[in-house]
Amino acid sequence: MIARVRGPRLWVPVGVLGSLAYWLHRRWRARAEVRGPADPQPVDRRRLQLKMVQVVFRHGARSPLKPLPRAEQVEWSPRLFEVPPQTQFDYTVTSLSGGPKPDSPFDSEYHETLLKGGVFAGQLTSVGMQQMFALGERLRRDYVEDIPFLSPVFSPLEVFVRSTNIFRNLESTRCLLAGLFQRQKEGPIVILTDEARSEVLYPNYQNCRSLRQRTRGRRQAASLQPGISEDLTKVKERMGMDSGDGVDFLILLDNVAAEQVHGLPGCPALQTFGRMIEQRAVDTVLYIMQREDRESLQMAVGPLLHMLESNLLQAVDPASAPGSLRKLYLYAAHDVTLLPLLMALGIFDHKWPQFAADLTMELYQHQESKEWFVRLSYLGEEQVPRGCSEGICPLDKFLNAMSVYTLSPEKYHTLCSQTQTVELGTGE
Repeated sequence: MIARVRGPRLWVPVGVLGSLAYWLHRRWRARAEVRGPADPQPVDRRRLQLKMVQVVFRHGARSPLKPLPRAEQVEWSPRLFEVPPQTQFDYTVTSLSGGPKPDSPFDSEYHETLLKGGVFAGQLTSVGMQQMFALGERLRRDYVEDIPFLSPVFSPLEVFVRSTNIFRNLESTRCLLAGLFQRQKEGPIVILTDEARSEVLYPNYQNCRSLRQRTRGRRQAASLQPGISEDLTKVKERMGMDSGDGVDFLILLDNVAAEQVHGLPGCPALQTFGRMIEQRAVDTVLYIMQREDRESLQMAVGPLLHMLESNLLQAVDPASAPGSLRKLYLYAAHDVTLLPLLMALGIFDHKWPQFAADLTMELYQHQESKEWFVRLSYLGEEQVPRGCSEGICPLDKFLNAMSVYTLSPEKYHTLCSQTQTVELGTGE
């Protein structure tokens, strides 16, 4: 059975969102008919006022999730996990309803894997903490120093913080906030998180039966595809692995990325094939998600897109209660979140999301026309999302393009509950 995803406290009522989206869409169509396709109206960015920022980010650098089966293991010294003083910042973790922090089955699994040196798998390192602190400092320059959008100290009235219930993500969020607000706060920092079975900040194969059925076997089948198969055999042979070892390019990339960012003396062959390993890991994910299989992308990130959309629509709704909105929404996620999210938005650069990668969504209002616009940036660089002609995109046009992959809770449950009579992507 599909685990229950919480209702009103997670989502704005569908009727309200639907009405707003319909109204925005009609305005966009009306403007298009008046101006015509050959009469574009460039937006004067000097007249735009920032109203809201949403950031979805990957955690900082960590130890690998699964060591490679080789005689000489990389040693992960406990010194690599010391907390830099500037990143220390007190916070509390609660459930989405404000109750106690849920148990984390993922952390329990990581604690069962000890790496050489005596540390756990998947643990945030000092390098990762510094990366997140640096991301926070960049956000401070953008939204505190360059423009006076956020207060220079943390305020729970301005900032909403949510993370997956995995320790490296919670700690990454702490470091980001320490850099963003220079360890200054007015009020407690509360990070909201959800049960693993109903989390939507990553593709939830446990919660979504249909997604699990569609992708079951695709990861293994990907390793058998022409090009991927030959390259995997080449890497394994150079590393002295047996052909039967359960190692694919995702595991290889996880290890090589962790070793490189920490400057550890790993396997020379692994370093030599670094670029090829990353590309084949991307190819593997593209095979698993299969871009033409729209429903798989919907089930992977549709609920997250719905949350981002809900925040946008609440911000433009004049009926929104004062004090119910935040200026900044932070979502601590993972590489497996960013990959399909970037694909859905049409801005995937075919590179694996690096540690501390961030996708930022800004909402603007024109001071004279009162029209609303969205601006996306990835890794600090402006992007042109799907359905838009430039980086500053009319909100209604952006929402119309997003609707292809956005899933309300009801539609998500319906789609995830479907039973597939034919399993897709088995390689047959």
